[in-house]
Amino acid sequence: MTDQRSAVLRLWGRLLYEQQAEPLVWAEAVLRATGRPQAAVTAAMSGRIDVLDPADRAFLLFRTVGKLSANLCRDALYDPDVGWRVGPLALRLGGLEPPLAGALGDALGHLPDGPASLVTVHAAELRGNRTTRVRAIDALLQWAELGHPQALATLHDVASDHRAQDVTVWTKALNRIALFGDASLEPGLLRALADTGHRGVRWSALACAELGFQRAVQPITALLEHPDPLTREGACEALGLLRAGTAVPALATRLDDDSGLVRTAAARALGDIGGDDALAALWRAVLERRNPKAGHLAAAVAAFGPPVVDGLIALTTDPDPDLRALACRALGSTADDRALPVLEHLAAHDPARTTLGGLVATAAKQGLRTAHRMRRGDATPGPTTG
Repeated sequence: MTDQRSAVLRLWGRLLYEQQAEPLVWAEAVLRATGRPQAAVTAAMSGRIDVLDPADRAFLLFRTVGKLSANLCRDALYDPDVGWRVGPLALRLGGLEPPLAGALGDALGHLPDGPASLVTVHAAELRGNRTTRVRAIDALLQWAELGHPQALATLHDVASDHRAQDVTVWTKALNRIALFGDASLEPGLLRALADTGHRGVRWSALACAELGFQRAVQPITALLEHPDPLTREGACEALGLLRAGTAVPALATRLDDDSGLVRTAAARALGDIGGDDALAALWRAVLERRNPKAGHLAAAVAAFGPPVVDGLIALTTDPDPDLRALACRALGSTADDRALPVLEHLAAHDPARTTLGGLVATAAKQGLRTAHRMRRGDATPGPTTG
C-alpha cells in the first residue's frame, strides 16, 4: 500500500468515524457484517479485547472495536483515535475476504471512493447548519492536501463567491488558497476585496497576494486605512507578498500605527518590497526615535543585507542608547563579517541603559547569538513586535 493510499485511508477512517451519531451502534453493525460468532460480537461490544483467535483475519477489527467500546462506556483507556481505525480495518478485511466486502461496505456507510464517497458527502454538507459547514470545510481541506480532485474543485467553487459562503467557511478556504487557487479566481476575489465591510476582507487580500494578483494592489493599499487593525495588518502582509513598490508611502505611514501588530507588519512589508524608497522610510522611522520598542524596525532594516551594514555600524556610536541597541539587533540579523567585532566590543564595553531598561551590552550579546546561529544555518531572522 502506498503512503498516499495509506494517508487517504487514515483520513477517510477519521472522517467516517466522526460522522457517526451513534458510534457503538455503527461499530456493532460492522462486526456483525464480518459473519463471526455472535458471542465474539457481544464480547467486543462489552469492551473485551481478548476475543477471537489472533490468527483470525478479523482479530484486529474486533480488538479495535473492543477498545472503542471501552473508551466510550468507561474512562478512556486507549488512544482517542481508536475509532478512526475501524473503517480502514474493515476495508482491509473485505479485501482479504471478498465475499464480505459488500456487507462490510453497507455497514460502514461510505467507502473511500466512488459516487458515495465522503468527499461528495462533505461537499453537500456545506449547505448544512453552521457546525456541519465548518466540519465539512475542514474535511475538504484535508482531502485537498491529498490531491483529491473533487475536493479541489469544491474548494475552488467556495472561493469564487464570498457572498454565497459562511464567513468562517470562506476564510478557512482562503487560508489554504495555494492548494487549489488559480487565475480564474481573480474576478471573485477582487469583488470580495472591494466589499470592505465583509468580515473576511483580510483573507481576501492575503489570498490575492498568495496568487500574485497585481490588480489587487490598489484596493489592498486602501485597506491600510481600515478601522480594524487585523485587516490593516493583513493588508501590510499582502502588499509585502506582492512586492508592491507603489504602496511604500502608504506603508510608511503605518510605521506609526496605534497597533504594534500593524507596525511590525508594515516594517516587514517594506523589507520585503525593498528598494531605496522603502529603506529610506525605515531609516527615517529609526532615526526619528518614534518607538523605543523597535525590534521590528531592526529586522526590517537588516533585511536589506550588506548595503545597510555600514550605516548600522555608524549608528552604534550614536549618543542615544536606544539607537545603539537597535543597531546591535539589526547587525546581528545581517550576520555580516563586519558586524561581529563591533558587537563583541559593545557586548563588553557598553553598559548604558535604554528607555525600556535594557542594556546596550545585552542587545549586543543578543545580536552576536543571532549572527552565530545564522552563520551556522540554524536560525532565520524575523521581526519582533513593537
